[in-house]
Amino acid sequence: MNSLTDKYINSLNFSPVHLSIMKKIGEHRGKQELFFRQTPEALDSLQHIAIIESSESSNRLEGITAPHKRVEGIVKKELKPENRSEQEIAGYRDALSLIHSSGEDVKFSVETILQLHRIIYNYMPEDGGKIKTTDNEIIELNSDGSFKKVRFKPVPANKTKKALKNLEENYIKSALENEIEALIVIPLTILDFLCIHPFRDGNGRVARLITLMLLYHFDYQVGRYISLERIFEESKQSYYETLEISSKNWHKEKHNSFPWLNYFWGVLLKAYSELEDKVSNIRSGKGSKTDQIIAAVQRRIGPFAISDIEADCPLISRDMIRVILRKLRDERVIAVRGKGRGAKWIKEN
Repeated sequence: MNSLTDKYINSLNFSPVHLSIMKKIGEHRGKQELFFRQTPEALDSLQHIAIIESSESSNRLEGITAPHKRVEGIVKKELKPENRSEQEIAGYRDALSLIHSSGEDVKFSVETILQLHRIIYNYMPEDGGKIKTTDNEIIELNSDGSFKKVRFKPVPANKTKKALKNLEENYIKSALENEIEALIVIPLTILDFLCIHPFRDGNGRVARLITLMLLYHFDYQVGRYISLERIFEESKQSYYETLEISSKNWHKEKHNSFPWLNYFWGVLLKAYSELEDKVSNIRSGKGSKTDQIIAAVQRRIGPFAISDIEADCPLISRDMIRVILRKLRDERVIAVRGKGRGAKWIKEN
């Protein structure tokens, strides 16, 4: 029941399209050093925004929410967490900081997995870093919060420790000894981790932290500047659906991992595309700040939030973005739907 066995990996049939996608991601990685040398100030700004977005989105995927200003203050350590949701956000912030600062040097191991879980529980009354003691299930809920169905039954509690150790050993063998392509090994590792589901809670957040860490191991730096967690959240229906499809028959090692692989590669392509667009815009200094905000609005197709424009214009303050959005609203270029944190803007016809 592992995607990293020789037998399973050798059974995968990669099409020319799959190989082309992986090649394209590799080409994006090759451009990173150019960005690092030419636009350090832009990258600093992007990194600051990505940390806030990642802390917010990774928790929000699990139903853990807080007002954006509170999240921002907690991530900057200007505010102390006041409730459980904010405690979980603060814990994720600390784990994310560890990954960003030394992720390329942290070994993928059972101890690292337990450590990351322990960190995200740092501000909680209960202890983290403990493997589940009872069996759990991955379930889907209805919109009203009621039970809908069981998506997947993970590894039983009494077999979880051994399954994690097998995952560690198989990762080392496939990635480091056999040197299997990282863009295959990384998503398969994450799929296996989520199918093991070693903790009572926090599995998704730990999986996203491990994703970032493993990408650092192979010099895919895009997650430092573009929030992968935000992209996962923006496409959360596909995120959960592809994981569900690819986990079917996982226990029998007869699962189809390609839905998840294709989705994972798509996330990386989107992240790199965003990074290159934003660096290019910042480097060229296109137009005034007002012009940059208006251009960001014009590029939007569906409803968007202030945070979307903020991400597109990382060197412009949120207050100024609000001013320009209100001006465009008064000119009937855009309209607002909803109030408060959930408000969305749309372009008028």
